[in-house]
Amino acid sequence: MIELYTDGASSGNPGPGGYGVILRSGPHYKELSQGFRKTTNNRMELLAVITGLEALRKPGQDVVVYSDSKYVIDAVEKGWVHGWVRKGFAGKKNKDLWMRFLKIYNLHRVRFVWVKGHAGHPENERCDQLAVQASLNSSQWLIDGGFESAAV
Repeated sequence: MIELYTDGASSGNPGPGGYGVILRSGPHYKELSQGFRKTTNNRMELLAVITGLEALRKPGQDVVVYSDSKYVIDAVEKGWVHGWVRKGFAGKKNKDLWMRFLKIYNLHRVRFVWVKGHAGHPENERCDQLAVQASLNSSQWLIDGGFESAAV
């Protein structure tokens, strides 16, 4: 089983943002993060989950995703995202990321666990640190094309 801890951050919402990810399985441990010059918190929360799942090398993995994002967890667990797909994402944001998420999500057996943010959960706190650090490091920012092109 793989544990995937995720968090996203955005200053200004929209504004500079980033995500932080921890992957853990047995003795294996990996941290991932990236910052973006202009994005939203929800996009970073979702991109953290996507990036963690995309980092898995083999399909068919049992994955437990720990997130403090009700947006991401409820959209999946309550089936909202499937309704959004059926309706062509009419009036919904982040279609690009949700479609990317569904491609990788369907390759694994994924279960979500909500953790309260900023409540002392060690891995969630570390992911928050990674996300915030990435959002502040302007020399390493990427462009969130899905957000910036939609905002034009």
